[in-house]
Amino acid sequence: MLDEATPLFMQIAERVSEEIADGLRTEGQRAPSSNELAIQYRINPATAAKGLNLLIDQGLLEKRRGIGMFVAAGARERLLVAGRLRFGRKYVEPMVTEAGRLGMSTDELVALILEFGGAVGLPASKGSVTA
Repeated sequence: MLDEATPLFMQIAERVSEEIADGLRTEGQRAPSSNELAIQYRINPATAAKGLNLLIDQGLLEKRRGIGMFVAAGARERLLVAGRLRFGRKYVEPMVTEAGRLGMSTDELVALILEFGGAVGLPASKGSVTA
């Protein structure tokens, strides 16, 4: 459900962008209308429209006059690139800093990541599968 700490329009934008990033909404596919979102989340249609307009401003949705809003070309890739950057800043930078404090080499850090990644079933590289 929606939380009270974040403005509603930002939560709407986040929900729709997550659907795009997760591949649930694909390029060229119709996005939910502000009225549909208003009904679904029991909010004012203007609030939902503000969230959708934020995604238009970010180039993730495109408005087709008289038809509606659609997922823009390249939207998913832009979201994934931005997500990787956020992930790197939030998790990788502090991990590398701590590894340096512990005197670990890059090879040791990579080995540790592979060890823990394999334990949770994460592939060692794209296209590979852990047994």
